[in-house]
Amino acid sequence: MKKVYLSALLSLSLMAANAQEPTIPMFGAPQNYDVKFDEYKEAPQGFDQERAGIPHGTVELIEYQSESVGTTRKANVYLPPKYDKKKKYSVLYLLHGIGGDENEWYKDGGVPNIIMDNLYADGKVADMIVVMPNGRAQKDDSRAGGMGSFRAFGEFDKDLIGSLIPYIEKNYSVYTDRDHRAIAGLSMGGGQSLNFGLGHMDVFAYVGGFSSAPNTQRAAQLIPDVDKVKKENKLLWMVCGGADGLMGNSVQLKAFCDENGIPCTLINYPEGQHNFVVWKYGLYNFAQLIFK
Repeated sequence: MKKVYLSALLSLSLMAANAQEPTIPMFGAPQNYDVKFDEYKEAPQGFDQERAGIPHGTVELIEYQSESVGTTRKANVYLPPKYDKKKKYSVLYLLHGIGGDENEWYKDGGVPNIIMDNLYADGKVADMIVVMPNGRAQKDDSRAGGMGSFRAFGEFDKDLIGSLIPYIEKNYSVYTDRDHRAIAGLSMGGGQSLNFGLGHMDVFAYVGGFSSAPNTQRAAQLIPDVDKVKKENKLLWMVCGGADGLMGNSVQLKAFCDENGIPCTLINYPEGQHNFVVWKYGLYNFAQLIFK
């Protein structure tokens, strides 16, 4: 397992020159993980394809002042069809991977606007907006940072909680309590979501990790107080590809939760790789479970 971990870290670092998520194969034969995966249910055909004849939401780029970073930062915000300032909306904070920025989900293949539009049209989601920030909390937050930005990813919670969330709550018609906030992400962003979501349960009630990377803390660090998580966390949901070398990061948390009676979902996406096939599936399912 240590060899797999180090190899995955190396693979993560190689993507810096490509400014995209790395391809992380399974090292050796698929492992028989000693954990019970939750049932995989295939997403319906076309869930991530733009549909005609339905209302569409909008995505707008915002800029906010970050106190912790000391600079102006950017985020994309998805507003659902017929967004109404007279209503209150929940908020999903959706994080990118080590090779991305605030545009990765929206412009690099994640199509969150299309997925959410379709879910709204089918009546499968609660009213929410989706905020896609730059999780690299440093003044030069460009994609070129690669593994050199590892620390900045780890400190993003200061920017997220101290500056971005207050900005969103000031400028959009959203609820301001934990029960109406969720956090999820892919790869590095999946690890951030698990670390920050479980580390700040006073801020987030719903937590999702899609193909979470080696920045994911070990379960005993994430959950030092089992009873507190049982009481306060409303959803802990994960998915990872069966052919993804990073599966072990999610498995160790799932095993800990099962051993301690903590509700936790981990889906093994059949033969899934470290890519948007798995991550879009993650968003499609996670979005339907939150704020209900």
